[in-house]
Amino acid sequence: MTVTRYTKMAYANADEMIFGKAKFPVKAGLGLEIGAGLTIPELNYAPRPQAGVSKEALVKEYERITRDAMGRIVQIGAPAVCLESEHVQQMSNNPSWGAAVAHAQKTIMEEFHDEYGVKCALRHTIGDIREDRDFLALRAKQNTTMLEAFDQCAAQGADLLSIETMGGKEVFDYAIIRDDTAGILFGIGVLGTSDMEFVWQNIVDIAKKNKVVAAGDTDCAQANTAMFIAGGLLDKNLAHTTAIVARCISAARTLAAYESGATGPGKDCGYENTIIKSIAGIPITQEGKTSTCAHSDVMGNLTMQVCDMWSNESVEYHGEFGGTTVQCWVESLAYDCSLMNTAIKTGNEKILRDLLTLSDKYRDPQGYVLAYDNAFRVGEAIAKNGNDTYLRSKAAAETCCAILDEGVKSGKLLLTKFELNALDAVKKDLAKLPAEKAKFVDQCLAKYNAEVPVFEFSKNYVL
Repeated sequence: MTVTRYTKMAYANADEMIFGKAKFPVKAGLGLEIGAGLTIPELNYAPRPQAGVSKEALVKEYERITRDAMGRIVQIGAPAVCLESEHVQQMSNNPSWGAAVAHAQKTIMEEFHDEYGVKCALRHTIGDIREDRDFLALRAKQNTTMLEAFDQCAAQGADLLSIETMGGKEVFDYAIIRDDTAGILFGIGVLGTSDMEFVWQNIVDIAKKNKVVAAGDTDCAQANTAMFIAGGLLDKNLAHTTAIVARCISAARTLAAYESGATGPGKDCGYENTIIKSIAGIPITQEGKTSTCAHSDVMGNLTMQVCDMWSNESVEYHGEFGGTTVQCWVESLAYDCSLMNTAIKTGNEKILRDLLTLSDKYRDPQGYVLAYDNAFRVGEAIAKNGNDTYLRSKAAAETCCAILDEGVKSGKLLLTKFELNALDAVKKDLAKLPAEKAKFVDQCLAKYNAEVPVFEFSKNYVL
């Protein structure tokens, strides 16, 4: 399959971007159309650990999860929902387990669709199981098992196929704790992109074979790692300016799924998805304030700004005062979507979008850059250099730094000395990088082959 690079933007300007509407909507499952004019709640959940003791117990757990979620959607009168099953390791390492879960879930969803008219789709996110202890084994036997999990789940009821690939993580993990800008860029932008092209061409083939949707990926393994290490406003484990540079580089990487034939919707924890939507025009899922059950961030309203589906990231299945966790969280998601959809119907979508954005834009450098107007600028830098995976990653990082500089100089973005020093260090690092991909790759291979014991380039990557 041919990889088709993005070299121009899907939108003429940032103001064209809005929640619930994408340039290229996606039809999936039972009457669901994503990005066609309405936002849709996407519920994400995890089984209790004890449910993984057997295939039968796990299937029963997912049946309870599905009935609880679909029942609450009907109870509150919500018109549509997407359910996302992120595989626990038993489901991807044993493809028949994941397939059995998908079949059981889809059977229940069909019942609710037929009886109540709920439009719905099932996303299965296969686990990236391609590792052998500390080593990534991206093209070894684990890859075959992983692809079989995709195939069986698609055949048994999954409508949307996703994954969170880990290519480049061995170098990234080494680099991020050393504030090594070149290693961050190499791990995410070059190695990560290479791996995604390999994986996603296979996933797209499987999706076409089973007549389902190859949805999308995220850089959870790297950019989210940076975001979580950076932590909250009081933490100094990693500068938030460094974390947002990693995030902008990740957009150049995540784009590779769509260049390989995926169509969206992009997956929830890809905070880079606003940038992706600006370039590719595909629908995206996002998470924010409704993901506090899974983690904290500093842009919980802002991430709603141009979402097409709205997610809670993940929650363990158990009881709460208001019902089970999946009942509580799908209801919260549905009400957020109802507000966005009412804004669309009354012509107030841009007002709500801008309020959501402005409520978080100046809280932190991450939200500042991911605000849709600035995210669009990062997208332009990527598209301008779209044919070169190194140069577009470098351009994304450089544009991120320029946006932060402008925010500081305007007096609207306030950064501590710690953050300003980190930003200055990143800019100096970027200025030292070569202008040619081949030279950059040669430098990185010489360095990381020697310094990172778990980096096995020849077994995992083709550049």
